[in-house]
Amino acid sequence: MIPAVPGSPRSTPLRWGVNYTPSEGWFHSWQDFDVDSVRADFESIAKLGLDHVRIFPLWPLLQPNRSLIRPAGIADVGRVVDAAAEFGLDVSVDGLQGHLSSFDFLPSWVTSWHRRNIYTDPDVVAAEADLITALANEVTSRPNVLGMTVGNETNQFAVERHPEQQLTSPAEMGEWFKTLLAAARKVWPTGMHQHSFDDNAWFVDSCPVTPRHAATLGDATTVHSWVFVAVAHLFPQGHPARTLFADYLVQLADAYSDDPARPIWLQEIGAPYPAVPFDGAADFLEQSLRPVLDTPNLWGVTWWCSHDVSRKLADFPELEYTLGLLDSDRRPKPAGLRLAELIASERANPTTPVQRDTALTFDPGDEDTGVGRSVADPSGELFTSWLARAASGTKPALVRAAKTSDADYLAARGITNVIP
Repeated sequence: MIPAVPGSPRSTPLRWGVNYTPSEGWFHSWQDFDVDSVRADFESIAKLGLDHVRIFPLWPLLQPNRSLIRPAGIADVGRVVDAAAEFGLDVSVDGLQGHLSSFDFLPSWVTSWHRRNIYTDPDVVAAEADLITALANEVTSRPNVLGMTVGNETNQFAVERHPEQQLTSPAEMGEWFKTLLAAARKVWPTGMHQHSFDDNAWFVDSCPVTPRHAATLGDATTVHSWVFVAVAHLFPQGHPARTLFADYLVQLADAYSDDPARPIWLQEIGAPYPAVPFDGAADFLEQSLRPVLDTPNLWGVTWWCSHDVSRKLADFPELEYTLGLLDSDRRPKPAGLRLAELIASERANPTTPVQRDTALTFDPGDEDTGVGRSVADPSGELFTSWLARAASGTKPALVRAAKTSDADYLAARGITNVIP
């Protein structure tokens, strides 16, 4: 296995992975666990040249009662990790699922008549930490595990658009992350542990997950790049904004960190239909990934997702049925074959990491609350200016205004030209 190197620039080969969506039964397959089906999925993933998977055990199945963590459910997670090892795959484990592909998976003891705040209720937070601890205990000794993510886009429950919003403040959210990350680290001190969020954290002033949380808590800053959220509504098909958006997010993540060497993990990126036409998915994949590959502190790329959701399952948004690198019969799709080619090419002749010497400045406002971060939204002048330069091939970085007088910081990032 290629080792993870938390907290350092890219000194080992770039990691290439996929978010694992089981081909049979989607994530509901945790209820009728079939390790042979998992093995078949992992074999099809490994044939593409990928080296790791991110897995998503469902919270209500693992912890159906606040004081009950099912040993069989935890053991199944370990069996998935072992199955991955058979095919040379490392594994990153998500903890609180949480939210996946438009569906929420909260246990009954925090909903309806038992509704309690998942971020601030002391008993709930203690139970969540217990689950993180149990998962970490199960997998930490296995040689092919990378670490844990607190959960998938856990900010989803706290944003204003959620139909059953759970209110919390940026300060409270920060304490929640710290508590759960500490639970993982206590059991698993050598793992690469982080949290994840959608791009509201970068662009929406009211989101309680802030860029500071993103760039300071955990061992890596995660980036989830989805063009259908904003970019596809602002820029037409064929516009470079669509294929440069992932690079913009990576540069934004870099700009918010005070540590120029902090790893950035492009943890989710996909080709969502109709924002990306079916026959354009392979080109979109390559054109979105190539611009980020020279980022010195990019840890890895993890595509969303491995296998299409089967048409036998109802009520998914249409895009979810087509996001896989492989179809639900485990056959590689054009995007999967293109990624396999890109991985093979990069392993034979890796892109040389390059520090970007020109950076555009921006003032993100109050970094404790996140009020002012909307200056970086794709509809604003910062993105327009960055995009014009990026599309011309100059590949600019981004830098917060407060850091422009920090000579050591600028030098560490290789920035010699600051554009107001």
